[in-house]
Amino acid sequence: MGDKGIWTVFLFLCLISVIEVFSASSTLTYKSQNYMSPMIYHVGTLFVGVIVTVITVRIPCRYFKLITPLMLLISFATLLWVWLWGESINGANRVIQLPGFTFQPSEIAKGTLVLTTAQILSAMQRENGSGADEKAMKYILTAALPFLLLIGVENLSTAALIFMVIFVMMFIGRVPMQQMGKLMGGLVLLIGIVLTLTLTLGSIEDDSEKSQTSEQTTEQIIDGQPVTVSEAEPEDDGLFKKIFHRFSTWRNRIVSHSDTKDVPPEKYNVQENFQVAHANFAIASSGILGKGPGNSVERDYLPQAFSDFIFAIIIEEMGIIGAFAVVFLYIILLFRTARIASRCENNFPALLVMGLALMLVFQAVINMMVAVGLMPVTGQPLPLVSKGGTSTIVNCAYIGMILSVSHTARKKELQKKAQATKATIELENNDDDI
Repeated sequence: MGDKGIWTVFLFLCLISVIEVFSASSTLTYKSQNYMSPMIYHVGTLFVGVIVTVITVRIPCRYFKLITPLMLLISFATLLWVWLWGESINGANRVIQLPGFTFQPSEIAKGTLVLTTAQILSAMQRENGSGADEKAMKYILTAALPFLLLIGVENLSTAALIFMVIFVMMFIGRVPMQQMGKLMGGLVLLIGIVLTLTLTLGSIEDDSEKSQTSEQTTEQIIDGQPVTVSEAEPEDDGLFKKIFHRFSTWRNRIVSHSDTKDVPPEKYNVQENFQVAHANFAIASSGILGKGPGNSVERDYLPQAFSDFIFAIIIEEMGIIGAFAVVFLYIILLFRTARIASRCENNFPALLVMGLALMLVFQAVINMMVAVGLMPVTGQPLPLVSKGGTSTIVNCAYIGMILSVSHTARKKELQKKAQATKATIELENNDDDI
């Protein structure tokens, strides 16, 4: 049921995920003293994700439109909750801890904003077919900005990812180019302001953190993996701290990435650039064919080898050929989805599947660029490949939504062919009677 090409890509990515996460989870195996526990958790998550995909495929596309208001309410409430009272993982409030499990509201919010944008663009198309109404951008930005602000305070890369997807969706939805140009100008100005604030306030925050030692850290298991959970002292919980506490991290990542000075190997400080350095080691030692699945060396050094830097491990074990194969799978996903969109009769399903595909592919591109050193470290996992809980299951649901639209489009296409064939037969019979 659904597009066979999308199913093939989905299953191949799941297979690669099982192999590479099993190989890259050596640090989790060592900490848990259980060889199979991390793998059982991941395979179980993928199994649940496949079930979610199969269920979602069977949901007619029109129901996705009906649930948009409810999803907006849930997403905003959970994002506000995680910002105010969420668990702090590695210095950022990103998850809500519930009895027995945790989840990231930003993963649900991504799909919700794609749904909202697709619905507004489809509803605001002009009757003469000349594109979207001028008010479409206003409605989209009004709906999206509160979510982007709540997400961006704790996870700037995810907010930027969502904005990029919305921007491209507006371009596909033929929002007037004059408005798109103004938005681009405003975006450039905003980036300049954010960079200035990041470098300025980040430096102040960095100095403040060095002079204070009130923050305590503990290790907990979140989504089946050990993470550092911060327990800040009450005096650090002011509004200023909540809004700007990530600026120091962003500044350090930008400064580290933009430092292009040539340093002799013997003077390179691996400890200051730990993740990037070992990701580079993994890529440099890979070769054309790689070391083979399970033979990675850098997985024992990279703290997020099974998540943020799994593409570096894929290159190390599967070589340049394996890396290109993974990239090719995401390219197929995008082009097959574009073909599905072109077969849709209505604007909403076409815009929806393109938005979901762009979100998955853009996130994959960001993860890959970080792994090979073309972007500062962002913390974006590789969709459907990296180890995860909420992200894996939600991404499977997004694949299910794409497949649902493809199934509906294919069904209508077959109905049209059947009706055309029936009309041709009736016409031929009438000619015989004459």
